[in-house]
Amino acid sequence: MDQNFLNTWLEKAKEVAVVAGEKILEVYHSGDFGAEAKSDNSPLTLADKLAHEAIVAVLKNSELPILSEEGKSISYEERSKWEYFWMVDPLDGTKEFIKKNGEFTVNIALIHNDQPILGVVYVPVKAQMYWASKSNGAFKSENGESEQLNAASYSTADENLKIVGSRSHMNEETTQFISNLKNPEIVSMGSSLKFMLIAEGAAHIYPRIAPTMEWDTAAAHIIVKEAGGVVLQFGKTEPVVYNKENLLNPYFVAKGIEKAS
Repeated sequence: MDQNFLNTWLEKAKEVAVVAGEKILEVYHSGDFGAEAKSDNSPLTLADKLAHEAIVAVLKNSELPILSEEGKSISYEERSKWEYFWMVDPLDGTKEFIKKNGEFTVNIALIHNDQPILGVVYVPVKAQMYWASKSNGAFKSENGESEQLNAASYSTADENLKIVGSRSHMNEETTQFISNLKNPEIVSMGSSLKFMLIAEGAAHIYPRIAPTMEWDTAAAHIIVKEAGGVVLQFGKTEPVVYNKENLLNPYFVAKGIEKAS
């Protein structure tokens, strides 16, 4: 796959992420839906569906397969033959959407073999765009201005490290992991925005010792990587991989640039 193709489709992915975000916001601002957010005809489901349809309508023109949370029932026998494919989460941050705290995203990634090579994370409420492609760095744009992202350097012996925790999924294992650090500061955030804190150097470590799916992390993964960080399987030195038979991720740690203690 040549660089021109990647550049073209990175721009298209960014454009359609904004379109999807607009459709999500129409539902988001349509009224109080908290009580019915999990029913089959809920606004949340509608927001997912509208975003999914908008994204697929554009990405299908790349003639590459698409695996979306909204259309996930594709057999592994079929998926295992894919060299390149799009992995999409039309609306990441269900609980945040229901709470109306704005911490939800549109995630679009291009996977080659088992690793993301392009990623877009869009934050509809703030009109913030994060993106990266392999070997080209990671970036953020807001209010018409763009900046390159650089993960922070740190040592685990440092005091006051900023540790990213989930607003909705903090558990005993995560608390235990954090207890080994010196006076850490916990930063809570929803959806793939947790990864963006690592990518832009606003936090050092994001331990995720709880379930996630591949589409929750793929786009954010390449952004963290291109900012200088890593997303490793928990307790291992290998990165998280994609298009497995079971699309559930292993536990993992996303982190900035770790120096020897």
